[in-house]
Amino acid sequence: MKNPNIQIMRYPYKAEFFKALAHPLRIQILDELRGGPVSVGKLRERLGVEQSTLSQQLAILRSRSLVRARRVGTTIRYEIGDAAIWQLLDSARVIFDNQLVSTRSVLEDIAREDARGPKRA
Repeated sequence: MKNPNIQIMRYPYKAEFFKALAHPLRIQILDELRGGPVSVGKLRERLGVEQSTLSQQLAILRSRSLVRARRVGTTIRYEIGDAAIWQLLDSARVIFDNQLVSTRSVLEDIAREDARGPKRA
């Protein structure tokens, strides 16, 4: 039998975990790390953001162990903390695409109705 206290404790952890993913730049950072470790300078260059902004977002990702920093000489390189994050991000992309298709279908229906003109009573 599962311990109910442990089950209850998981919800706040999950909420904090998803909060760490709740910023577009943090998701972009994770996507940039799909190919392997990347230096802070390269991340900044690829993402076109200020160093301070990038550092702030990396700190949040580090605090949830989504990324980890490794020093190589004078360079700090970031890498993914757990490769399972790709499954989550890929699933989120599928959900997003499904919602986009659904929204597009509704908008097309509205456009067809508008093209027919006002309804007659």
